[in-house]
Amino acid sequence: MEKEYKSEEEFLKDYDSSKFDKLSATADILIFSVSSSKQENYRKLNNKHFSVLLVKRNRYPFKDMWCLPGGFIKLDETSEEAAKRILERETNLKHIYLEQLYTFDDINRDPRMRIISISYVALVDKNRLDDALYENASWFNMTIDENENKIKVNLDNGEENFDIVIKKTLKEMTTDRYKYTIEKNDRIAFDHPLTIVSGISRIKNKLEYTDIAFNLMPEYFTLGELQQVYEVILGKELLDPAFRRIIASKVEKTDKKRVDGGHRPSNLYRYKRNK
Repeated sequence: MEKEYKSEEEFLKDYDSSKFDKLSATADILIFSVSSSKQENYRKLNNKHFSVLLVKRNRYPFKDMWCLPGGFIKLDETSEEAAKRILERETNLKHIYLEQLYTFDDINRDPRMRIISISYVALVDKNRLDDALYENASWFNMTIDENENKIKVNLDNGEENFDIVIKKTLKEMTTDRYKYTIEKNDRIAFDHPLTIVSGISRIKNKLEYTDIAFNLMPEYFTLGELQQVYEVILGKELLDPAFRRIIASKVEKTDKKRVDGGHRPSNLYRYKRNK
């Protein structure tokens, strides 16, 4: 017969948590940015690339494989506090755009023990970062090829180049349209390919109806640079007039101009924050 308690204090004093299995949780951070590469034709804008920050593991499990920056959530912090701590450790920056993505809780996702991953997406302007990244960290440019059944992401940091392939299965009667499963992966640890693809999908979906893209931009930019950022994330070219209608209410023209060799002076704009 279950013991009756006179107060919650008495109940908690007698409570035996050892009767239940234990699990751990990590906060794993998808840090996205946009990288530039020089064009051979100096009259054209530099190419833009949608990039993700990965860390090479120097210990088991998955030694010498790449993973997302992350760490265990401490007993005295929330998952968001852990994510902010990890983000500052990786970038040495505070006040970066951060939103929770999903909880990944496949039973066998970590060979050490039962560990769930609470994932977050962060958007960073690389111009704010120091040249020196956290130990073993590297930016990978992503090329994304998506169809009805699969998502292929090529990752390239200039030294290593590899693909992940994710199978898409249509869901019914749920808030998530697709279920993702890993079809090809030999360089990324844990189930982090699923996190990467889920984060890409989230940012693409939010790009057209929010101001999220401006977290990837410096304070001043040209409209051409902003358009390139939209295009590399969406994976398609945008018509100039249509794009300018989309962002007309989101930007304001400044009295600054950029003068580059071979280019006509370009007007610089900035994000128009709501007053």
